[in-house]
Amino acid sequence: MASGRLIKLLVFELLEFAAFSIPTLVIVEQFATAYQWSRDKREKTHYWLIVSCSIAYVASVSLLIWVPIKVLLYKKHHLSKKIKGWRPVMMMCVVLTTLPSFSFSIAVTEVQKNANGTANSLPDTLPDLPVSLVLTSLIVVDIIEKLRIYPLRGRQKSNEDTHIRATTLQRIRTVTDQVRPNEGNPATPQPAPRTKAPALALAPAPAATAQSPAPAEAGAQELDFQSPVLRAMSRRDARAEIFLWSFVLWSDTIEMVRVAGHQAVYKSAWLYPVYLFSFISLLRIIFTPQNPLLNSLGVLLQDLPFIFVRLGLIIDLGTITPVLGLCKNVLVTLSYGYFNYLTKFRIFSSFELSSF
Repeated sequence: MASGRLIKLLVFELLEFAAFSIPTLVIVEQFATAYQWSRDKREKTHYWLIVSCSIAYVASVSLLIWVPIKVLLYKKHHLSKKIKGWRPVMMMCVVLTTLPSFSFSIAVTEVQKNANGTANSLPDTLPDLPVSLVLTSLIVVDIIEKLRIYPLRGRQKSNEDTHIRATTLQRIRTVTDQVRPNEGNPATPQPAPRTKAPALALAPAPAATAQSPAPAEAGAQELDFQSPVLRAMSRRDARAEIFLWSFVLWSDTIEMVRVAGHQAVYKSAWLYPVYLFSFISLLRIIFTPQNPLLNSLGVLLQDLPFIFVRLGLIIDLGTITPVLGLCKNVLVTLSYGYFNYLTKFRIFSSFELSSF
């Protein structure tokens, strides 16, 4: 009887290999169909030649690159521990699957343009399935790589137990801090009751100043539900959040690629920058979620280029891309630059404590 760990490994590897190979075969088959229609519809020699080349490409890349690297990472644990900050599996998917798929998606429209002689004879919309399949496969591989460290069965106790331990530890520290002064000096008199004078309230004692050199910001308190229904609804599991945030993180790129299927875009030269900067934004997926450079790369590779692409699309073709997406890119870029860099200057560096 196979163990659960072995079954999990086989399922993950099969899903990753399917996500690695299927998008290229689907996109190239679409290109072969378009190329056949541009030639003789009855002659299928070119069609089967292109399809066979795609199968040969996937087979050769899988046998020469995918399988050896997978076996090396699985057998040589000391090598995998030395790889920090980036993920080889995601890099293979981005370079060997996503890049060829985006290239053949552009080639499909170019073949149709050259066959008909004009862009007006192209269909109104491009099929969304191939491009969605590429991005979905890439996100699935990302989810699998994040799920490897978690068990798939059983209840995830890390979040709730950590919150309970942190709350208990905070209470113990509070009681300890109150008891320690009395233990060190038993004859210390009790402090005098506070007066109502505002001047005294605003002038802390030197000892209090030494214990807390900086005022603590008051944040929102965590809710503690007593009702079983509300407690069940407020339950959080890290494994479920991986699926949620993996798709939310790439919603901006997904929307940008969807714009490429609009007839006003793929019938014009805007098709190239849309696909180019969409692919550049996907390069962030190569890095690990704990990489300190990930936030900076998110702004430099996605939000900042998307500002100029979306602004150019809106000026030239109208609001085919949502204005909300442009606002999101602008606000994310400005807030990142302000809070990380501008606040270091003297004019922005004064400390302010919110009264709310």
